[in-house]
Amino acid sequence: MNSESIKTFIMLSKLKNFTRTAERMYVAQSTVTNRIAELENETGQKLLTRKQGGVELTEEGQLFLSYALRINDLEESFIREVNSAARYDKQLRVGAINAVYESSLYPLLSGFFRKHKDVALKVVLGHSLDLLQMLQDNILDVAFSYLPLKKTGFLSRRFSTDKLVLLASPSINVYKNGIHKEELASCEYLMCNFAFGEAGEFIRSLFPPRHAFRFEIDNSGKMIEYLLGGHGYSFLPQKMAEKEIASGALEVIRPLDFTVPEVVSYCVCRRGNELAESLLGSL
Repeated sequence: MNSESIKTFIMLSKLKNFTRTAERMYVAQSTVTNRIAELENETGQKLLTRKQGGVELTEEGQLFLSYALRINDLEESFIREVNSAARYDKQLRVGAINAVYESSLYPLLSGFFRKHKDVALKVVLGHSLDLLQMLQDNILDVAFSYLPLKKTGFLSRRFSTDKLVLLASPSINVYKNGIHKEELASCEYLMCNFAFGEAGEFIRSLFPPRHAFRFEIDNSGKMIEYLLGGHGYSFLPQKMAEKEIASGALEVIRPLDFTVPEVVSYCVCRRGNELAESLLGSL
């Protein structure tokens, strides 16, 4: 498959419009049309359906998108690795969930960076499942994830443990004495749509099935500013908001009739990768 066709498909899946995709990629609209047609001919599947104002992915298109993203990541990773090899003897590619990076990872990576002068260090932020897939695809050497990888050929080690706390600005917090589970569904809850493993399942279990949240975001590090702005309530790992809690800018709300689990993160790497295993060994 042509890499430009794959890049075009990924862009079109985001923009949902042939004209805007052509403009963003600096090509004619007919080029976008031809590239998509080539992909559909090669896969033997209809990947897109046209609708008023744009396009949407078919079920087959959604499936192909997951593979297209991985193919694109592999190509870019190869190019970076070749270029890096020209300047550095070795490189270490690290992936991390945002919450762990923000709260715990800097001292470890900073120490590694200072110690290994001949190693190029690349850090990627993402979600647990995506990072573990990138690790298995050999795009990453190490993944810091909320989920372990229980597969032959990989090492998983517990990295950190944190408390999950419900937070809000003092200006809007009406639950000074604590909150009951049934009250969560009626409060202005700001949903951070990222996988916490067991803790993530716990958060979802607090709300009715298919509960509609008025606000959702997929980056935990961006949630704090909304909480500080008095927009609502949300669970976050406590280490992410230590400064705001200590200063009184955010308050921790005590659960009254339910127990909140800990947030556990893991460091995962492929066995036999000496640099990656040395990073694990320093934990």
